Amino acid sequence: MTRLGGHVVADQLVAQGVDTVFGVPGESFLTVLDGLWEHRDRVRFVTARHEATASHMAEAWGKLTGRPGICLATRGPGATQAAIGVHTAFQDSTPMILLLGQVQRDHLGREAFQEVDFEAMFAPLAKWAKQIESADDIPAVMAQAFEIALADRPGPVVLALPEDMQRDLTDAPDAPRVELAWRMPENAALAELHGWLAEAERPLIIVGGPRWDQATADTLAAWAGASGLPVAAQFRRQDRLDNTAAAYVGDLGLGCNPKLAARVAESDCVVLLGGRFGDIASGGYTRLEVPKPSAGRLVHVHPEPTELGKVYRADLDLCAAAPLVVQGLARLGILPSAMRQAWADELRSDYLQWSEPTSRELIGVDLASVVTHLREALPDDAVITNGAGNYTVWIHRYYRHRAFGTQLAPTSGAMGYGIPAAIAAALHDRSRTVVAFAGDGCFQMAGHELATAIQEQLRLVVLVCDNGMLGTIRMHQERSYPGHVEGTTLVNPDFVRLAEAYGCHAERVDRDGDFPAAFARALAAERTALIHLVCDPQAITPGGLLA
Repeated sequence: MTRLGGHVVADQLVAQGVDTVFGVPGESFLTVLDGLWEHRDRVRFVTARHEATASHMAEAWGKLTGRPGICLATRGPGATQAAIGVHTAFQDSTPMILLLGQVQRDHLGREAFQEVDFEAMFAPLAKWAKQIESADDIPAVMAQAFEIALADRPGPVVLALPEDMQRDLTDAPDAPRVELAWRMPENAALAELHGWLAEAERPLIIVGGPRWDQATADTLAAWAGASGLPVAAQFRRQDRLDNTAAAYVGDLGLGCNPKLAARVAESDCVVLLGGRFGDIASGGYTRLEVPKPSAGRLVHVHPEPTELGKVYRADLDLCAAAPLVVQGLARLGILPSAMRQAWADELRSDYLQWSEPTSRELIGVDLASVVTHLREALPDDAVITNGAGNYTVWIHRYYRHRAFGTQLAPTSGAMGYGIPAAIAAALHDRSRTVVAFAGDGCFQMAGHELATAIQEQLRLVVLVCDNGMLGTIRMHQERSYPGHVEGTTLVNPDFVRLAEAYGCHAERVDRDGDFPAAFARALAAERTALIHLVCDPQAITPGGLLA
């Protein structure tokens, strides 16, 4: 069968099981769009209003499904704007493929209109960046892109598609669907880890990273709880374990419980299960000595060989997917818990105390009351999304995730992530409740995507936390250069009228007591809704004031 190259690109997406593509249409990939039109009954093209938010929708889709999220963007300006989603996917270990239109091949190297060398540009941001030079190569290269995006530590792949190549004819056959491959843990290493945990009096398991699922979360909660093993979560990985489970003891993210942070150094066996040894969980590489902690054992479980030993020299490295390690440990049996139960109970008690807010006299809405209401009112499978900013500390501290796939938040710290992620979540499963948090600065980097949410007829609620400033940077300014406020004050629009102009249900809330009823009305609206929360600018963190 002879086909246009751009149609072959669309056909490969279908062959790989893709049913949703995010993007902003551009003239550099018209033939691919025409190919998607041929599959309009099987593949939904979601038109975002900006390539940055389109790429974040695709990244969030990869988190939700475990398969690569797909973003289409045009050459030059479109590609540079989509780069933020590639960076997030890389740091968050999310499978994603960015397909970019490119100038025609005989114009390359001449700085043609909107030309960029994408292989060079994305080399430090993606797992792989490749330009497809021949239509005959499309099936094989796209299959390889799916392989690389899914392999070991998942991540983003970028493919450039020259405009004239998309119009070339080819009879290359479709490539078969790429399936996820797993690195299996060695039985001897599993047995050694199981034995070390049995001997430990003060163990701590820290969960994170990719390849997680609900079955793994359930297995770990049951086995760790019965074995007296406390489990903490890495930054923005709190849905890896039911936060109401006895084993869960909090997160090691920004603004984490100081008592939990201290426990890392006190532990006689720290197991990082699935994640990377990044600077946030390690407290800037201070909670454990680099390269080898002097006290206690250190174990690192990760599916990517190059991550093992990258920062710390562990006593035991397991190059394997975390779910397989959890299953293997559970099969080896529950550990006697008497010798460590008091330790586990103490950590759990610290978490419960830390996650209950104390009352403060504030002007406007206290975000602690908002988050605690949501944790009581929302169903277990509700999805919470956010971008970056100090407002997120309230979410991570007070909300309790009860199921996997309910937290969509960028470990890359990207602002403007919450709304596009919420759109992806609402598209993925229209039956679930989706709530997006955004600061007033964060919202204005992605608020235009309310138009996309309305166009797709999505039911989600956006909470704009408005303190009239870029709060995180203001906090750092006050710490480092007290009284020297520069560039962090915001003059904001009327968020209610803005949302109504897009077609949303919208309300303003100035007092804690008014939020529950306003939120109920937002859900009852059965369309995209926005609640403008007017917050006290002095309340810079859950426990701190600016003055």
